[in-house]
Amino acid sequence: MTGVVNPLQVSRFLRVYDGAAAQKGIKLSIGFDFHEYVSITGATPTKGPTYPNFRPDRSPIKSGDGYWIIGVDKYDEVALLEAARLYDLSHSNFAEHLHSLKAFYADPTVHAHPQDRCTCIAPSAKKITGKVAYHGDLWVRRDFRGQGIPKIISGIARGVSFAMWAPDFVCGLVPRWRVDKGVVAQNGYTHCEPGGSILQLVAYHIVDDDWLIWITGEELRSEIDQR
Repeated sequence: MTGVVNPLQVSRFLRVYDGAAAQKGIKLSIGFDFHEYVSITGATPTKGPTYPNFRPDRSPIKSGDGYWIIGVDKYDEVALLEAARLYDLSHSNFAEHLHSLKAFYADPTVHAHPQDRCTCIAPSAKKITGKVAYHGDLWVRRDFRGQGIPKIISGIARGVSFAMWAPDFVCGLVPRWRVDKGVVAQNGYTHCEPGGSILQLVAYHIVDDDWLIWITGEELRSEIDQR
């Protein structure tokens, strides 16, 4: 994606979502140290396992190529989490990246379990190339669910990803129920397809059959410019 990022426009975009979080009693922060992130997620009750693509011992993230969002309540207790990273798929595509397990491990031959596997049959995944911002590991504490929090954190993540990377695509993998309930559309993703990730990661007890969701870089720029 080409074009200069307008910091003022991004600031206006982010302020809307940051203000919405504050109205819910949540203070948002952004971090870049993924060792710290894994420490936080590991100490967060009811949160499922953090996927290896956000674990620096399995898939190191270079400085500037990833960030995470944390929201705390008035007692400074963790209320929400999400992480994002940039994939350079200029010589590959998202389907291939998933199938090879390189989306999860820096070196699958070293870190993957022999029974780990990932199948991606979503047709559009092969067209997702270039600078790809991947958003995942979303968790919202039970007492904050049903209040539109995912929409808020998704907005923050899209704005930050645009400001940092101006990506060609922003994508994620979600369970079907989020699509069926309209959560994906509410969170700003305009495209979705089944068969995004039929996944098994043995060491993390992860078994998924997720949909692929995405927006293009131009769609993201248009969204931000309209603020």
